[in-house]
Amino acid sequence: MNNMTAASVTGADDHAQALARVLPADGLQGTLVGRVWAHGAIPGPAVVALRPEGVFDLSASYPTMSTLLDTAQPAHAVHRTPGQRLCSVDELVQNSLPGQRKAEAPWLLAPCDLQVVKAAGVTFAASLIERVIEEQARGDASRAQALRSQVIGLIGKNLADIRPGSPEAMALKALLQEKGLWSQYLEVGIGPDAEVFTKAPVLASVGCGEDIGIRADSAWNNPEPEVVLAVNSRGDIVGATLGNDVNLRDIEGRSALLLGKAKDNNASCALGPFIRLFDAGFGMDQVRSETVHLRVAGVDGYELRGINTMASISRDPTDLVAQTLAAHQYPDGFMLFLGTLFAPIEDRDQPGSGFTHKLGDIVTIQSAWLGGLHNRVTHSETAAPWRFGLRAFISNLTQRGLLSGAVL
Repeated sequence: MNNMTAASVTGADDHAQALARVLPADGLQGTLVGRVWAHGAIPGPAVVALRPEGVFDLSASYPTMSTLLDTAQPAHAVHRTPGQRLCSVDELVQNSLPGQRKAEAPWLLAPCDLQVVKAAGVTFAASLIERVIEEQARGDASRAQALRSQVIGLIGKNLADIRPGSPEAMALKALLQEKGLWSQYLEVGIGPDAEVFTKAPVLASVGCGEDIGIRADSAWNNPEPEVVLAVNSRGDIVGATLGNDVNLRDIEGRSALLLGKAKDNNASCALGPFIRLFDAGFGMDQVRSETVHLRVAGVDGYELRGINTMASISRDPTDLVAQTLAAHQYPDGFMLFLGTLFAPIEDRDQPGSGFTHKLGDIVTIQSAWLGGLHNRVTHSETAAPWRFGLRAFISNLTQRGLLSGAVL
């Protein structure tokens, strides 16, 4: 084989591997929509559909993702809207991996725009135990292992069979209160009311390939690989994507009142690579049975792997959506992180120090139905600052002529 042929084969293999890292296991069989930064006469965000023929801009019909998700049948709307071809799927994927971006080509953005980004916490037994430990340790990772043994000894590892708010859950609550171990995390983990908070401002999330941020003053933090539901203004669940609900364990562990500082920082919310819309082949049954895989690869050769099995969730996703909607309206829809089973406890450096991120870590969150979300860890203080807010977005759509007679 001559050098040119060998190089061609190597390039084809690299492209195939990149596609496999980002696309679902069934490739482009599903209804995949996203947002990309498109380069036209006036560059800006475009709502796109991924098809075997390429990446197609749907913005002339649907200037925002919120608009598309609010149609009566979003998947049908995508299939009957031809759009304008921007590039091949391969070109988009290659330009949407950490460190690979070429400024002149389209790249993936977070797939939501006008939607509020919400998150449900403490929805799995394993993460419930870890939250209790965080609180008891007051954010000190060195105390975590001893407390973990004590808490598990009293609570037990298997809380998955206890339905939150049930008589059995209330009996457990009374027992734990008697032993002086009751916690605000146990309240939302097995009590009737779920924890639902706002993870990020509108338009602040980062997409596949972008840097994700942790605060420079955090010494104990971790990724949270999650399934994220796309919900429209009517409260209909119309699709799903992947998300990284980055968590600063030391800051939240000091006080639950610091949740905002622990969760909502520059570049601390990653979503993508795209939204898979519900259609004949994908729906809530697949969401409920999905397994999300996590891999953290450090520049020092360190590797961490974990899984988040949706079948182990304590609250049904539809109940979490209903609780989000119970006392609030979302006229532009919302994205809802469903929580995670994954809570890393292995030591990365010193014994007893637990896991925490280091700069340059590559975080991969992947699942069979939803594809792969890839981000590189940096400090929130040095990540690209968030400047493209609502005023900039509306101004950009106006300049591109996308609001003339259109409904946002």
